[in-house]
Amino acid sequence: MCGIYGIVSPGQPMPDPRSTLGLMGQILRHRGPDGHGVLRLDRAAFGAERLRVFDPTPAGDQPFVDSTGQVMLVFNGALYNAPKLRADYPGYPYRSATDAEAILPLYLDNGADCALHMDGMFAFAIYDARNATLLLARDRAGEKPLFYRLTGDNLSFASEVQPLLQTGSDRHLDQTALRQFARLGYIAEPRTMFTDITQVEAGTVVEFGGRGVSTRRYWDPDTEAVSTPSADHSQQRLEQLLLAAVSKQLAGDVPVGVFTSGGVDSALLTALAVQASETMRIHTFTVGFSELPYDESKYAESLARRLNTEHQTVRTSELQLLSALRTVIESVAHPIADPAVMPTYILAKAAREHVTVVLSGEGADELFGGYPTYLGHHLSGRYNTLPRVARAALHRVANLAPTSTTGKVPLEYLLKRFTDSADLPVPERHIQWFGTGLDPSCLTAAALADDEVMPRFPIDGDPVWRAGLFDYRTYLRDNLLTKVDRATMLSSLESRAPYLDVAVTRFGLSLDSAAKVHGLRTKWLLKRVASRWLPRNIVNRRKRGLSVPINQWLNGTLREDVDDLLSPGRVRDRGLVRSDAVQRLVAEHRSGQKNHGRALWPLLMLEYWIKRWA
Repeated sequence: MCGIYGIVSPGQPMPDPRSTLGLMGQILRHRGPDGHGVLRLDRAAFGAERLRVFDPTPAGDQPFVDSTGQVMLVFNGALYNAPKLRADYPGYPYRSATDAEAILPLYLDNGADCALHMDGMFAFAIYDARNATLLLARDRAGEKPLFYRLTGDNLSFASEVQPLLQTGSDRHLDQTALRQFARLGYIAEPRTMFTDITQVEAGTVVEFGGRGVSTRRYWDPDTEAVSTPSADHSQQRLEQLLLAAVSKQLAGDVPVGVFTSGGVDSALLTALAVQASETMRIHTFTVGFSELPYDESKYAESLARRLNTEHQTVRTSELQLLSALRTVIESVAHPIADPAVMPTYILAKAAREHVTVVLSGEGADELFGGYPTYLGHHLSGRYNTLPRVARAALHRVANLAPTSTTGKVPLEYLLKRFTDSADLPVPERHIQWFGTGLDPSCLTAAALADDEVMPRFPIDGDPVWRAGLFDYRTYLRDNLLTKVDRATMLSSLESRAPYLDVAVTRFGLSLDSAAKVHGLRTKWLLKRVASRWLPRNIVNRRKRGLSVPINQWLNGTLREDVDDLLSPGRVRDRGLVRSDAVQRLVAEHRSGQKNHGRALWPLLMLEYWIKRWA
């Protein structure tokens, strides 16, 4: 795991890059405090801040150069099939035992197609002096980040946005990205908040040379599905795939742990990790909250006792959570609206004292049908066949339920959202349920007129399958994985997601929706697998998710910030949301008339971000 960065100038001699690279390295040192390296080759200069996971000796510090001195590499991530690749090229003069160095002979043999043969989570840059070409690539799911910026004839790249702000003076905001953040709560790749900084898309290779920048996709989830066997065989096959994924992601020369919540996804990972681990006791970590509706530590502790893991419950307070929020805002130049970034950062800091790598459950919900939203899509077809008078009556009953601003996701809130949007077209109702929940009537005319705000929604398939694929392409990549990467790497902790293993992903994408949402059960097939490893009370628990009491904070601890940053003048200047609509949302939330926390939080996070970075 590393923070990687560099500057390439293929068309003209490069000015001395040492001062710029030095500053970029300092900014990224949290991603790799164990080793540092900078190297210049021809018209390119690369740097890397290394977190030593494989081969913890200085021999594995990057950048790497091939034996001819013509090809230079920096790599961030974990390459799980590195042993096989090394065996495929036994004659290559390796200088280390790292996974990263295995990419060099693979590239020399396959060129830009090398990414097709890589199994892992990764972002890497290769400069080939033979043709003055730079390659940038990211893994299929988008676990590891990579950004680039064109400034004249130069291209600079980095693992995070902050270093790239040092390579130019302009900070022009991308208005479409601002609108996406207000509607979705995240920015869809390849955009960032800055017009001249681009994110390398997941599953793509970017090439930069004399003809400029071009992008080629090597992984397309729409076309990667395989045929599905019978239900019984599917259960057996999924179990085999998950055990294999966990086994290979436990690899490394450092201690490994698991983030647990007491939910089925992380509990199953823990059980499989204990099964796969032959020589070490698995560490597990969970967050304990003082607010009871948010605290699930007792379930994680019970699981740890059952599986005999080395467990730690990290107790946290409102003060610590808000301090974590300030740290993320100050340190990350890519806005994150997911409130779970706060407890994830606190958990990562505590875990780093014991382990260098953790497994986490990202991807299970999108691939195996875990969100209540998917149950909503499943039930909408039946709901919409009811007579209009019956639907109207159910809508009135749902809205008569008292509003709650406590707890994670109150049932009355879900019922209100369902009856409000069940009759909308699938893409529109999914955004209403899964985005920020901001009603289009709250948006300005300029915000509504931008056709590029909404990412492409799948056209074919039933609603559950389409929604899951959309979330895999967007919400997972641009929100969840961004949150986990930044929160863990701020503490120099590597996070891995076994559910996003290539074989597991192909299997999940291929499943019929009935294997995901069955009757009133979400994650039907995954829970059948889990039932062989876990007690029934864990398998059947209602999905909660990691969250914090933002609804109360907006009316309490953060009240002054809300009044300042969402004031009519600021909202009008931003031009995204109607100021009268925002004031109405705030007033209704303050009075307890309605729960608008999900819509107000991203707007507040956006203003925090603009105040710090723009």
